[in-house]
Amino acid sequence: MMTKKYDLHTHSTVSDGSFSPKELVDHASLLGLSGISITDHDTIGAYTEELFSYAKDKKIEIITGAEFSSAYQDTGVHVLAYCFDLNNPLMKEFCERHKKRRKERNSLILSLLNKKGFTILESDLEFAGSVVGRPHIATAMIKKGYVATIQDAFKLYIGDGKPCFAPGNRFSLQETIEVIHRCKGKAVLAHPILLKKRSLIKKLLEFPFDGMETFYANFSAKQNGEMSQIASKHKDLIQTGGSDFHGEIKSYSVLGSAYTTEENLERLKTCKI
Repeated sequence: MMTKKYDLHTHSTVSDGSFSPKELVDHASLLGLSGISITDHDTIGAYTEELFSYAKDKKIEIITGAEFSSAYQDTGVHVLAYCFDLNNPLMKEFCERHKKRRKERNSLILSLLNKKGFTILESDLEFAGSVVGRPHIATAMIKKGYVATIQDAFKLYIGDGKPCFAPGNRFSLQETIEVIHRCKGKAVLAHPILLKKRSLIKKLLEFPFDGMETFYANFSAKQNGEMSQIASKHKDLIQTGGSDFHGEIKSYSVLGSAYTTEENLERLKTCKI
């Protein structure tokens, strides 16, 4: 019997991916996946009745999701939200607050870039989806000939700690998890393997997470195994996996290259919060 695979970390054109929600469904079907979660940054805009109907016809299960930016002390922490109530006004309000926060942050980044002699205007970002982020700014920099690649833009100017980086007024990790739980959703620590300090993971797992993303694309079995071993010390913590697929934005990440098993997906759906 064929193993069912669910990629629970993907991004669409609604945030910073290059595939539309429907194209993600088509791609998942082509690759033989059983389901996906579209975890766009700080928005649930991908989820429409039309998308659910389209995915049903393609026999692709859609697991509601989002990836929220938060902060613990001075560190940015991403939280994957799953299986929440899409119609909960609190979730919609939280996404709107994030949209406003991102707009303010983008203005700060553009101001810093302008001081460096890179003229990027907000009107240069109108090609972006409903949620505008640093990848869109990087793309605008490429179009104007300031950098050659998105990676260069991050490495030299707008990446964390770089000259034109601005963290913005991030919401706390505690508030983020509370909102997800109040919307009947499950909170999962996203890609902890990307955190520079392993000791920080232990601190983060003191928060009421329901799961941890232990299987992440482009890392070796040994590296993912290390994350799995950390998670296994917390018996109620559900281990999830996802590719963090962005399409052309991160062409090195292939849809389905990391995934969640059917067993762990069912645990995620049914665990009590």
